[in-house]
Amino acid sequence: MPLVHLLRLLLVFLLQLLCLLLVPLLHLLLFCLVDLLFRHLLMFLLLLLLELLQVLLLLCLQLLLLLLVFLIQFCVSRV
Repeated sequence: MPLVHLLRLLLVFLLQLLCLLLVPLLHLLLFCLVDLLFRHLLMFLLLLLLELLQVLLLLCLQLLLLLLVFLIQFCVSRV
C-alpha cells in the first residue's frame, strides 16, 4: 500500500512539474499569436491607407483636369 501511495505522489509531482513547464510555453504561444495578429492589423491599416491615398490622388487629378477644361472654355469664349 505505501508503494502505491508513493507512486501516486510521484505522479502528482510529475503532473505539477509538467504544468509548470507548460505555462511558459503557453505564454510564448500567446505572445507569438498576438504578435502575428498585430502584424496583420498593421498590414491591413497600411493597405487601407494606400487605397485612400490612391483615391485622393485620382480626385486631385480629376480636379486639375476640370480646372484645365474650365480654363480652355474661358479662353475659347474670349476669342
